[in-house]
Amino acid sequence: MSSAIAPQERLIASVARLIMEKQPTGRLHVAVGMASPVPAAACWLLKKSGVPIRISLLQRQTGGPFSEGGRELFDLAGQGRIDLFFLGGGEIDGEANINMVGTGAWPGTEVRFPGSFGSAFMYLVTPRTILFREEHSRRVLVDRVAHISAPGRSRPEVVRRGSAQALVTGRCIFRFDGDRFHLASVHPGETTQSIVENTGFAFEIPDFVPVTPDPTEAELALLRGAVCDEMLTTYPDFCQRVWGRSPAEREKTQA
Repeated sequence: MSSAIAPQERLIASVARLIMEKQPTGRLHVAVGMASPVPAAACWLLKKSGVPIRISLLQRQTGGPFSEGGRELFDLAGQGRIDLFFLGGGEIDGEANINMVGTGAWPGTEVRFPGSFGSAFMYLVTPRTILFREEHSRRVLVDRVAHISAPGRSRPEVVRRGSAQALVTGRCIFRFDGDRFHLASVHPGETTQSIVENTGFAFEIPDFVPVTPDPTEAELALLRGAVCDEMLTTYPDFCQRVWGRSPAEREKTQA
């Protein structure tokens, strides 16, 4: 395994910092949906660092918190017992709307996405949502989504507990102020201009845009060790791709 920092490792560390940002004690309940290895790894990084975070993974095959999947997650969220959730989308626009339906005229049969599931409910009832999409292109980050699966903001008469905190992509991190995005940092190798060229929506650009920091040596050690061990069964393809490890190799070391 190379000692060079993988792009996914930087994203994991970035998401972990965002999780801690508004609740520095770490005493919060974070839920992670299906097929979200980077957010899941960020949660495990905090857990393995000693942060008292509670993690609920829908993807987990054994030892998971839910026996009936989404139904129980939605119940917890409706009761106000989920502090943070993650959402992505086939399309995301400048108002933090997400599209998980598809493109083209309704019902979006031009290009089909996985489906909305409970995204609209979770977006409105969860105090914080971190949007995540590794691909950063004008195909994904659009001026206006073709269909709104979950709205980034709501009318004043709509009861809403929270909104997007940030959008993390493979190129940068955006912050969301409740109205629009502004550029918070660019990943190594990217520039403000490259972000503009690859983003379909308008966003605020501050006078100084920092480079997204690398994970620390301690974080890297945890990611490549204890975090990967925790994720091997649930996200084997991700662990193989990023860390070059498989469940079979873990079994050999434990034998």
